[in-house]
Amino acid sequence: MTSESAFSSKGGLAYTELRRRITSGELAPGSRLSQYALAEELGMSITPLREAIRRLVSEEWVVMDAHRDVRVAPMSAAEARELLEVRFSLEPSATELAALRRTESEIAAMRAAADELLPVTRTWGEDAITAHRAFHRAIYAASHNNVMVRQLDDLWDKADRYRRIGLELPAGAEPRTLDLQQHHRILELVVAGDGTAAAALVRSHIRNSLGAVVTDVLGGLERAYHPIAARTT
Repeated sequence: MTSESAFSSKGGLAYTELRRRITSGELAPGSRLSQYALAEELGMSITPLREAIRRLVSEEWVVMDAHRDVRVAPMSAAEARELLEVRFSLEPSATELAALRRTESEIAAMRAAADELLPVTRTWGEDAITAHRAFHRAIYAASHNNVMVRQLDDLWDKADRYRRIGLELPAGAEPRTLDLQQHHRILELVVAGDGTAAAALVRSHIRNSLGAVVTDVLGGLERAYHPIAARTT
């Protein structure tokens, strides 16, 4: 292995680990990253760690200020809304394609993922978020559109940070139960090859999703704390 490839490999490992810690909430939004401490913890020099941080900055997972301090990107109603809008644009289309292109093995994977689903509430916590993500990915991966799949993977990574906020909201059992039932109906429509109906249900599903609830809550909080700014935007 050349020194260049070793550098790239270590940078990739640092990137994967830091992104995992951010998406899991282990590194909280707004928290400062101590670069030398992280490099020591990961058993590498500062150079590949900085390579990873540059990549994370370009993907807006972290931000760097004028003093070169690096912090985990904060969360906001604006970003939550943008993520929701992109999901609303892409996921119904990916689901419609999945209904046309899914294979028997992919149907089996969808059914297996559906069997693991739980209501996304504080009662079930991370297990519910993980199962929820796995189910939706099993559907949109069957679109066989690699560009869509990559974009949706990145979107879900960021959106799951907001779903974790949702776990702290009042349980709201009824809407989350409806959400769970819709998953199974989406699966039925994809298996039946009814892409139009599946896409329409996904649109309704997203409108009433936990992500949409969190977006509304964050927007309300920001308006409460910054009423003048909210009126001018």
